[in-house]
Amino acid sequence: MIEAATVDHGLRSEAADEADLVAHICAELGVPHQILRVDVAAGNMQSMAREARYGALTKWMKQREIGILVTAHHADDQAETLLMRLNRASGLSGLVGVRKRGKVPASPGKQAPPLIRPLLGWRKAELIALVTDAGLAPAQDPSNSDDAFDRARIRKALAQADWVDSEAIAQSAAHLADADEALEWAANREWDECVHIGSDQISYTPAAPRAVRLKVLARAIGQLGSEPRGGGVAKLLDALEAGQGGNIGGVMVAIGDADAGEWVLRPEPPRQQQS
Repeated sequence: MIEAATVDHGLRSEAADEADLVAHICAELGVPHQILRVDVAAGNMQSMAREARYGALTKWMKQREIGILVTAHHADDQAETLLMRLNRASGLSGLVGVRKRGKVPASPGKQAPPLIRPLLGWRKAELIALVTDAGLAPAQDPSNSDDAFDRARIRKALAQADWVDSEAIAQSAAHLADADEALEWAANREWDECVHIGSDQISYTPAAPRAVRLKVLARAIGQLGSEPRGGGVAKLLDALEAGQGGNIGGVMVAIGDADAGEWVLRPEPPRQQQS
């Protein structure tokens, strides 16, 4: 059984009409459809919107007993994401972009259902042609966030560069995903062999190359505090390799046994309230 859902973030005036249009099309096709309206928390709007979207979809899937989520990311989305992250000096994990298969982002500790993206091999122009041939007007992407503004500029540049092959860029992202899987395998081995978890700290004596160290360090920080950003972990790794410590994501990281090359991570102590 196939069902559809449209998430209305309430960030664009056109979103409600677009959601109603999808509902109308689904009704004509006999596909059960539900509009999920969400409130986006303050902060990084793109990140908060994504969190709200997947949170609503996860709840909807559970209510409707749906086992797999399918999204419509396409090859141009993949190319834009890769180029945008290249422009921000992202590491390998960031350059992977969106994967063909994965898990629906969910709260820690919850079993996340599968997520697939079957349209990653399709160009946006091809999908627009299909929609237009069906007598429908394609919806426009939102442009009211910094991330969307960056995407709009990259999208414009791609459209003007006829030598750029978005599908080939998307394939490169898939190759990077393969490399990231290999690094993840190596990081799991490094974790098992070089990380010791104590009652109130994690000690790590690295033995692997830098890319693996980054993954292990980020994992340790995430276990003791909040999930860190890749750029912040890279700066912390530079400091540790120079014999210095630092703080990130609510975690203090310091040099332990310097002769052994040990790093020690502890949660930051709670801040005292000022009277």
